[in-house]
Amino acid sequence: MAIPVETFFLAPNAQGTLQAQIQQMIAQGILSGRFRKGEKLPSSRKLAGHLGVSRITVTLALTELQANDYLEARDRSGYFVSPNAPEPPAFGAPGPVRDTIDWSRALGRRFTGGDTPEKPQNWASYPYPFIYGQTDPALFDHANWRHCALQALGQKDFKSLTSDYYDQDDPKLIEFIARHTLPRRGILAQSDEILVTMGAQNALWLTAQVLLTQRRTAVIENPCYHALRDILVQSRCHLAPVDVDRDGLPPEALPDHADVIFTTPSHQAPTNATMPLARRKALLAKAAEMDALIVEDDYEFEISFLRAPLPALKSLDTEGRVIYVGSFSKSIFPGLRLGYLVGSKSFIRECRALRASVLRHPPGHIQRTTAYFLSLGHYDSLVRRMSQVFTKRRHAMEAALADHGLSVAGRGVFGGSSIWMRAPDNVDIGQIEPELRKAGVLVEPGKPFFYGTDRPRNFYRLAYSSVPAERIAPGIERLAGELAKAERTGESPS
Repeated sequence: MAIPVETFFLAPNAQGTLQAQIQQMIAQGILSGRFRKGEKLPSSRKLAGHLGVSRITVTLALTELQANDYLEARDRSGYFVSPNAPEPPAFGAPGPVRDTIDWSRALGRRFTGGDTPEKPQNWASYPYPFIYGQTDPALFDHANWRHCALQALGQKDFKSLTSDYYDQDDPKLIEFIARHTLPRRGILAQSDEILVTMGAQNALWLTAQVLLTQRRTAVIENPCYHALRDILVQSRCHLAPVDVDRDGLPPEALPDHADVIFTTPSHQAPTNATMPLARRKALLAKAAEMDALIVEDDYEFEISFLRAPLPALKSLDTEGRVIYVGSFSKSIFPGLRLGYLVGSKSFIRECRALRASVLRHPPGHIQRTTAYFLSLGHYDSLVRRMSQVFTKRRHAMEAALADHGLSVAGRGVFGGSSIWMRAPDNVDIGQIEPELRKAGVLVEPGKPFFYGTDRPRNFYRLAYSSVPAERIAPGIERLAGELAKAERTGESPS
């Protein structure tokens, strides 16, 4: 029996190449039971004509399906559904399930209810997406990343691709971090003092789990990275928020006792303040006096296009007191989810064991691809290109903000990719955000960055990492118009 050619069609929104789409269409037909074993497929000529594609594309798809035992070729007869093709499931679709569990009692712990805001998945469709941490496809080095990924898939790297490292990491990536990345921050570390993580956030989670208990106290900056605050709240430790100033975290404002101090000295999140060298030394002295550990999140140090960055706090540490958190996700692309922890061997050993019990290790192929991208110089080229482009965008944003009289609350003295802003006191950014979106403008409201119940609502963050320089001024003009309208109508924080 032959399968009618009319039963074949390509989905209008299908992803992948035409060859892949044809393979998927036929495989799904077999797996769903529409095409049965022994049935004859239309000829490649008829199928190509019906689908409106080249005959060679159809032939390649059929050949691949034959290699995977979905089809078999018979001399002078064409392709048939293979007798060895996967069987469609014998059971029917399950009936509706009525959930009778009282989840309010069944849940032992809750992890929802944090304050980390959700960014729109379609951010790139907005003309003025002033949101932080997104990749500009015009800047990313697609060709060389693809080349490194293919190289990591080669026979030479088969072991790194397929092996279970258990609690270890790709030695090539660890070597590059130890010999190239860390020395640029003034840090020297051995391989057993470095742990690869699934981004900086995973590094912070591991750190909190290993160091904190319900009886211990953690200092956080206020405002701070909201995801870190959520992590610490989940750890059930005592939180001691300390207000930052124009130079970051002030050591003299620290409580009399703390066990762990979380800080972003090079580029305070979100105010962009940079901690001066004298204050870094004072913070180390204060931590030693309290016998506290310091967790340094050193994000965006690479994007220093205005002047050279200061040495990392970890580089000034002579007692093993500082734990260093780094990330490649911000400078390569956020979906990479690759960061690293640097600390004393005893600390890294515990983090390694915890990571192994949760996810074993980050995927070997991602680690090896990143190692190649770094070691072949593509990463440095990418950072240089980003710095050149961000310099132009920063100047364009500074000029636009000045033209419209918008108030800057914090700007990175070394560079970075965002500016911390303050609207008039009677403006609630969260309230006007829907109107801004209608105008094509995306900003980050500042309220989630603050700790406490009475949090200011007139702060916001503007990033220029994903907005071309020529679009910055029109976007700021629309933003200024909405802010002026809100101020006139007296939009007051509730």
